[in-house]
Amino acid sequence: MSDEKPAIVVDAPDHDDRVEYEKQLREAVSRAETLPPAATPVDRARIDLDVAQARTGLGETAEAWELARKAFDVFIDAEAWQDAVEACEVMYNTGEPANITALCHGIWLSVTYPVEPQTTLTMINYFIDETPDNSDGAAVAAAVAHYVAGVRASDEEYESISFLTRNMLVRVAERHSQVKSQEELDMWMMKLELNDPKVFLPRFGRVLDIIVIDQWWIDRDALRAKLPQE
Repeated sequence: MSDEKPAIVVDAPDHDDRVEYEKQLREAVSRAETLPPAATPVDRARIDLDVAQARTGLGETAEAWELARKAFDVFIDAEAWQDAVEACEVMYNTGEPANITALCHGIWLSVTYPVEPQTTLTMINYFIDETPDNSDGAAVAAAVAHYVAGVRASDEEYESISFLTRNMLVRVAERHSQVKSQEELDMWMMKLELNDPKVFLPRFGRVLDIIVIDQWWIDRDALRAKLPQE
């Protein structure tokens, strides 16, 4: 994956979708106009993100990117991690040239911080969809998703989320190495060292580094230094 690619052409919405997106846009603009004076930058950025989502649906992807990118910076400054990841998702879905960089930021944040596990799974699934069938990076990503489900999902949601991540692993293993059975899956995971988070978590970080190169928008070292020490 690379940022050196033309912007993805977003199909024009059909009539019903356009009506819905235009409604969402009007509602978001109305909320922005009626924000109280005491509203915080995060409050305003959340509305801007709603506007960006609607503009993406309407095919106004460049405008949507700019709004979501500015909102991202606000969320990072406020340490609003869930919002920051959602901003990355909006940027990714615009299909603009740096959308893969945005996706990698969203993944790094969603794995590093305790955002909703379903959000992390969604971002990692985007990543897997972007990779070739034989990509070891996709295999590592699936292992990370399964690990996150195990450590972050609540008791109520664990069964459904772990089912999804298990299927994600099976799907990646099948396309990567034509894995067809549980025995083959176990061997495949052992071969690629996907059973040990001390191995696959740093490895996934290196995969993201290779993709983003020197275009990180955040100081990850500074953010890591603020994490609670185990």
